[in-house]
Amino acid sequence: MTIVDTKNGAQRSSPAFSIIEILVAMSIVGVMFVALYSGFSAGFAVVQLSRENLRATQILQEKMETIRLYTWDQINTPGFIPTRFTDTFYPSVTNQTDTGLIYTGTLSLATAPITESYSNDLKLITIKVEWSSVGVLRKREMRTLVSHYGLQNYIY
Repeated sequence: MTIVDTKNGAQRSSPAFSIIEILVAMSIVGVMFVALYSGFSAGFAVVQLSRENLRATQILQEKMETIRLYTWDQINTPGFIPTRFTDTFYPSVTNQTDTGLIYTGTLSLATAPITESYSNDLKLITIKVEWSSVGVLRKREMRTLVSHYGLQNYIY
């Protein structure tokens, strides 16, 4: 756009932007805003998923440490070790209505998958944890071998 100065007849340019320049700038700002928002959303989702995985690992580790303290007779007593359990995302919740995620787990005790002469002195313990997060079923598992003459004999 040009403006004609009526005093001396000189032409000068207007410092204003055209509508096309404004639309291009607004579309660039819009794309940047959407990218920033999706980056934050993805980042928060990754952090939440890693917190859920960490809590599942803590639950598995807690069960493993409990098993480690049992004697061989306790491990072989039917019904002594519960085969099903539940736990919450927040371990120290006092209000049962706000527990967050619920982790359900199973514990199985089987003979060791070996054919050595000492196979009767070993048990395979498998602990599995499942939970639903954002409509997706997530699973974690830990396995260990427990020995008749293992660490639990040195505790007592």
